[in-house]
Amino acid sequence: MPDTEEKLYSYEVRREGGEDILYVNYLGAPYVPSVADYPDVMSRTIDALIENPNVSRIIFTQQKNYNYDFKETVILLEIAQLYTYFLRQEKILSQEKLVTSYSQFFTQRYNEVFSFLLLLRQDPISAYFELKKIIIQAKIFSDKLDLTYKKDYESYIHFLERILVLLENTRMIKLAIPYLDNYKKGDREIYNRILKPDVIPNFTFTRLVYDIPEDSEIIDQYEIGEDYDRSVVTILKRKNEAKLIYHLNSPENSLDEDSNMILNLARSVLIEHQPKAEEFTDVERIRQVFFNIAKDLLQDLAQTKNMKLNYLDMNKLATILVRQTIGFGLVEVLLQDKKLQDIVLNAPIPTTNIFVRHQDFDECSTNILPSQSDVDSWAAKFRMISGRPLDEANPILDTQLEIGKIRARIAIIQNPLSPDGLAYAIRRHREEPWTLPLYVQNKMINSFTAGLLSFLVDGARTILIAGTRSSGKSSLLGSLMLEIIPKHRIIVIEDSLELPVESLRKLEYDILRMKVRSALLKTTTEVSADDGIRTSLRLGDSCLIVGEVRSVEAKALYEAMRVGALANVVAGTIHGASPYGVFDRVVNDLDVPATSFKATDIIAVCNPIKTADGLHSIRRMVQLAEVRKHWKEDPQSEKGFVDLLNYNIETDELEPSDDLINGDSEILKDIASNVKGWAGNWDGIYDNILLRGKIKQEIVNTAKKIGNNQILEAGFNTLANHAFHRISDEVRQEVGLPVGERVFPMWQKWLNNEIKTKKF
Repeated sequence: MPDTEEKLYSYEVRREGGEDILYVNYLGAPYVPSVADYPDVMSRTIDALIENPNVSRIIFTQQKNYNYDFKETVILLEIAQLYTYFLRQEKILSQEKLVTSYSQFFTQRYNEVFSFLLLLRQDPISAYFELKKIIIQAKIFSDKLDLTYKKDYESYIHFLERILVLLENTRMIKLAIPYLDNYKKGDREIYNRILKPDVIPNFTFTRLVYDIPEDSEIIDQYEIGEDYDRSVVTILKRKNEAKLIYHLNSPENSLDEDSNMILNLARSVLIEHQPKAEEFTDVERIRQVFFNIAKDLLQDLAQTKNMKLNYLDMNKLATILVRQTIGFGLVEVLLQDKKLQDIVLNAPIPTTNIFVRHQDFDECSTNILPSQSDVDSWAAKFRMISGRPLDEANPILDTQLEIGKIRARIAIIQNPLSPDGLAYAIRRHREEPWTLPLYVQNKMINSFTAGLLSFLVDGARTILIAGTRSSGKSSLLGSLMLEIIPKHRIIVIEDSLELPVESLRKLEYDILRMKVRSALLKTTTEVSADDGIRTSLRLGDSCLIVGEVRSVEAKALYEAMRVGALANVVAGTIHGASPYGVFDRVVNDLDVPATSFKATDIIAVCNPIKTADGLHSIRRMVQLAEVRKHWKEDPQSEKGFVDLLNYNIETDELEPSDDLINGDSEILKDIASNVKGWAGNWDGIYDNILLRGKIKQEIVNTAKKIGNNQILEAGFNTLANHAFHRISDEVRQEVGLPVGERVFPMWQKWLNNEIKTKKF
């Protein structure tokens, strides 16, 4: 970007993100630069494009930057190329082109065409009308001439008409045609319909296309962010386009000129004091330090410029400044939206709009185009945060980002894996963990399934949650962690920190997280996943949660399960679309012996379900199967997989299988065999599953009744589970078994009292 000391109107072309960008310096100009409004700005731009025909974007730099994207630049380039063609190839000012026989006409015609050419650079629409006027006048004059001169004039008219046809075929004139009915010479309003720049604050380089497309319909609109840092999200639908538009209007783009000015000055100062690599390991701390520095700096600059900033304005500007210096720009603003699940930046990022996956509107295109400098800066920060390499030898980086309550998983690829440069995939995690009642509410599962999962967790089973990417595996695993009785120790092993460990720690769970080396990395200082699992066995009796089973750690995991080293629940996620798909991955891809796979008790399969129109998908658990132990080689052919639940697409429900209803479940019977009163008592087992499901449903119903979803969240879920276990124990001591007809009324009374006490 041009320096403030550069000469006014000077320009340079830079190669950024796979495109040539023309930067023109308008700092110090007495007006806001606009190709549409000012003839001299247009002619100056056309002149620069004549000299630089490969430019694909134009940026005028001032207190704000005015970006003309590829669509607008092509329109101007076409005029520049046509001007060059007329002057150099056609040589339309030469005598041989203007006259055929009578040189006395040359001076007049030269002046006419020269005026047209001059006008073409600064006002092509006026030039178009001027040329038509010259042709009409030539025809009128020709009609008055005798045959001696008529042929010469007809040749001249034909020459002008060829020029007119070329001009009429330009994008500029074609786009202007619908607005020409009441046109008056010199009127530039039409250009404002054709050449609209994106306005970018000078303290950021990422483009935000502010204008809402004229042919769009507003589907939804809402606000995100804190009180002093509000952004407006508008969901738009364009005619003949299946993908909706996620239109963001952030605080950065609604500041006045004075605020833009001091932010630009403050950014220049803070850039000189970027944190060191080791300081980025504590993101929250370094952001707070820079926030305080930013406030002091902005206060000083405001006083110097005689600006008055109140407390909220100061916080707003400091937040923006931190975001645009040591932070992640508008990506941070997107992460404030709780309705977003995925954010995707495809290479080449500067020329490709960011895409998002919205919980209500599926995949959407945004109005955001990050700059190459921002993209490179973010990659460097993620390298420092993760402590992992990202270079040609290691073109893949998996890491995570935590800003306040916001948590996200970051996947980055670069050359040579991504030949067009850096690309990002960002998975936004829910700020609070998912719970089984929340899943019941949004129909991922039903209450009976919630009850069965709760029973299996308490029964210390081995559970694998399978599914495709974005099927909700990790979130479901997090909800199962909340079903573990807090007195049990939990060890979590992850290579990318996605599971809600911090939330459980705040709820006073006995939990330890172990971060291991990514399976994508060959060598780092981090411990490998299989060593992490073996280490966990030395840390005492614990529930073991494995973020994702994906590599050689599978052998260590199954080895531990086979020898009975893990007495509590073991759960993890794995990619696979069916129980047999999981078996195939574990045995054939991860090289675990087939007989060792028998250590798996339960496989829950989650997959997105497509709607009939093909435009939407909904997350559902579609199958829950137990793995029996009698088979020898192939559980599929030897009926080693027995479904306990199956998804009915017509009813949109998980339904119990006949095997489950009839009590033919070896896993559930094995759980019951270790509980006094349940051994051989299928009715008692089934009653307890129904009881747990009924409690989950009651929480959902009560939330709806009182109009407060807070009781669906992790904090209340933990209280409700504790009350359930306490009451169940009281009933068991009294009658021998925690029968549902006794437990539920007592638990319901506790729930009602809790609601009144806490005034939900």
